[in-house]
Amino acid sequence: MKLHDFDLIATDPSTSARSGVFHTAHGPIRTPVFMPVGTRATVKGVLPGQLRDIGAQVVLANTYHLFLRPGSDLVAEAGGLHAFMNWDRAILTDSGGFQIFSLADTLKLDDDGVTFRSIIDGAWHRWTPEDNMRVQEDLGADIIMQLDQCPPYPAEESAVAVAVRRSADWAKRCKDAHVRESQALFGIVQGGVFTNLRSESIERLGEIDFPGYGIGGYSVGEPHELMLESLVPVCEQLPANKPRYLMGVGNPTTLVQAIGLGVDMFDCVLPTRTARLGTAFSSEGRLNMRNAKFARDLSPLDPACSCPTCTEYTRAYIRHLVKSKEMLGAMLLSAHNLHFLIDLTTRARRAIEAGAYAEFMRDWMNSPGADDF
Repeated sequence: MKLHDFDLIATDPSTSARSGVFHTAHGPIRTPVFMPVGTRATVKGVLPGQLRDIGAQVVLANTYHLFLRPGSDLVAEAGGLHAFMNWDRAILTDSGGFQIFSLADTLKLDDDGVTFRSIIDGAWHRWTPEDNMRVQEDLGADIIMQLDQCPPYPAEESAVAVAVRRSADWAKRCKDAHVRESQALFGIVQGGVFTNLRSESIERLGEIDFPGYGIGGYSVGEPHELMLESLVPVCEQLPANKPRYLMGVGNPTTLVQAIGLGVDMFDCVLPTRTARLGTAFSSEGRLNMRNAKFARDLSPLDPACSCPTCTEYTRAYIRHLVKSKEMLGAMLLSAHNLHFLIDLTTRARRAIEAGAYAEFMRDWMNSPGADDF
């Protein structure tokens, strides 16, 4: 085993699904994998011990938010993110580029870098790719992402082309500036829904060579079907011996379909954000726990689920917590929704290794809840 190697364990004979192991400084990551999002060095409402218990192998933190508060220098002083947030498994940090470019009315962009305003106090900050690498090295995650430009949807092809070329230039600068060998630096494929630009992005990143590749620029407003359609050639062109990370996607049905196309890694705030709104993922689809029909329902949240929320509490109790605005309701639903996606990817991995992913995907797509996600 070599640090940052990706060992391909199995490929499904009827789809492009694959299982593998990516080796990090804080242990192996078995793929396909769903990664809970802990934007500010915390997965909202879920303790690190609970994350371990539900099988989380890696969590995310966000460079933009941690740079603004508490500051990457403080995190470095505390011993890095692992010590700071009491998490002994792998961590991935997003570069923060998505957050910066989602605030398009408060940034100034040029080929050298980006100037942006803090959402906390309005102060202006400047990041070049080199600056971003220094911040992520301070944070100390196992996997870090290049600084890239993420265009919105819809966007003119000419504007997306500029973002592809700028992101590729920044990818090279990120790699040249990155010196912390314990970290795996991933490049990010851009190109929107334009197949030719996605292909160009992959070619440019391939010339630089990274241990893994994020697939960015999706979940920014494009139709779901268009995303999947344009994702097919991306997965076909990316190298087979490197992990493929579809950034910001956490819809269960989309996960199942994207795994079938050859995607290995996923993250999204969806399971915890919907939990805070009183919604549960389940084998029956989404459950709005505010609904009156659950008021006297003493059955488990999801009878098909083995997580502590489902084995120890009833729908009636969880509805009571949600309606009473008790924080425990959001906590129990957050842990359950994360378990749901982690378990889904675990079962997908087992199906791939049994050579039965096509059947697994067909069963999921025909299940009662698939159309509800």
